[in-house]
Amino acid sequence: MIVLGVGGGIAAYKAPALLRLLTEAGHEVRVVPTPAALNFVGAATFEALSGAPVVTGVFEGAARVDHVALAAAARAVVVAPATADLIARHTAGMADDLLTATLLATRAPVILAPAMHTAMLEHPATRANLAALRERGVTVLDSPAGRLAGADSGPGRMAEAAEIAAAVERALRPQDLVGLTVLVSAGGTREPLDPVRFLGNTSSGKQGVAIAAAAAARGATVTLVAANVQVPVPDAVRVVRVGTAVELRTALLEQADEADVIVMAAAVADFRPAASQPTKIKRDGQEALTLQLIANPDILAGLIARRRDGQVIVGFAAETGDAERSALAHAQTKARLKGADLTVANSVAGGAVFGEDSNDAVLLDRAGGIVRRVAGSKADVAEAVLDAALGI
Repeated sequence: MIVLGVGGGIAAYKAPALLRLLTEAGHEVRVVPTPAALNFVGAATFEALSGAPVVTGVFEGAARVDHVALAAAARAVVVAPATADLIARHTAGMADDLLTATLLATRAPVILAPAMHTAMLEHPATRANLAALRERGVTVLDSPAGRLAGADSGPGRMAEAAEIAAAVERALRPQDLVGLTVLVSAGGTREPLDPVRFLGNTSSGKQGVAIAAAAAARGATVTLVAANVQVPVPDAVRVVRVGTAVELRTALLEQADEADVIVMAAAVADFRPAASQPTKIKRDGQEALTLQLIANPDILAGLIARRRDGQVIVGFAAETGDAERSALAHAQTKARLKGADLTVANSVAGGAVFGEDSNDAVLLDRAGGIVRRVAGSKADVAEAVLDAALGI
């Protein structure tokens, strides 16, 4: 059973769409709104869509001890919208209605979809509350920018119903990585030319962070070596920050021996300047600038060379096609030459994939054979990569 909590904010009008998605996915859902939420959506709507009675207070079901029964039966508790008031009460451990009492009593995964005005979301109290809940293992979804109530716009919108439903499905994944240590790299390396300029790429780190988050959600102990990532990292993931390819290599080699699974999702610069200038390079009337570049170490090859028995290594191949071969063909050659257990092949022609929320990948085995194709959100691809790695 899924418990769907609904807070008393204007975004409550979106909760029926989420309820519909969850029930159509085959889940039994009990809706537990706060009393204020019923000012936006009536109990009859929730009851008709869920097929179950709606109760808001602990005394209405006193004989059944509803908050204990719901907390014990729930496979996950999702709150959408999670208002600033509801977040504050849950952070403080209050239990003054059925929803907060259920949240306090449950040991099931909890997912919050905050929704409120930008000023409330950015208030130090709300930010501290959300940080505290994340530290306790609560999944807090992003609140994207957009049109709010009235004429205002900005961060604070509730995540879309499909995104929330996907987060619930991820929370229900089996804990099949418990006891395993997963090491992930993510983001793009930056090779300094001088104190203010660098050679880099447009990788955001989203795919690597998604893999780290998925592994942690499935019970693994996860370390993320993050090279200039542009997205937040879940609190359940240990983070080592690096900048250059050499720093990335050093950090990965320090962690590699303890890892059961290594996922090299970082976009590593193949070359770096032979020398980084100590002061800003001046134009001084020059019409051209010649740079001498030297090769960076092949980090994936180094990890594979020292791979211990039973260790699974996943590489990434971001390729573009040319006049002779397709991006996939280049990736297949790379998979055969490198010898990673699994290679995730992407076509990045025209700026595809980097910085996007979705991905379209082909998973390859050591011989370059196609294991499977997967397209969807980067969270979906992350789950597919971990499934394939676990099956090796």
